[in-house]
Amino acid sequence: MLQRVAELRLEPQVDETTVAQEVVKFVARSDIREELVRLRAHLAHWVELVGGDEPVGRKLDFLLQEMNREVNTIGSKAEGARASALVVTAKAELEKMREQVQNVE
Repeated sequence: MLQRVAELRLEPQVDETTVAQEVVKFVARSDIREELVRLRAHLAHWVELVGGDEPVGRKLDFLLQEMNREVNTIGSKAEGARASALVVTAKAELEKMREQVQNVE
C-alpha cells in the first residue's frame, strides 16, 4: 500500500483526495474483522454442538465448511507472509478436523 501511495503522489494529476480514496479502498478490501467475528461464532457453535447429547456429525461437517469459507476469505483479504502462513495452518487444521468428523455420528 505504501508503494502504491508513493506512486500516486508522483503523478502530477493525482491530488490528496485520490490518494485518500485509494487508501480507503485498500483498507476496506483488507478488513477481516467480519470474517473473524463469524469464525469465532462458528467455533462457539462447534463447542456447543460437541457438548450436546444428539448426533452431530453432519452438522459439524457443515460447520467446518463454513469455517473453511471464512478462512479462505481471510486469506484472500489479508496481506503479508505471516497472514498467509496462518491461513495455511488454519486450513490444515480444518482439514484434520474434517477427517475426524467423518467418523462422528
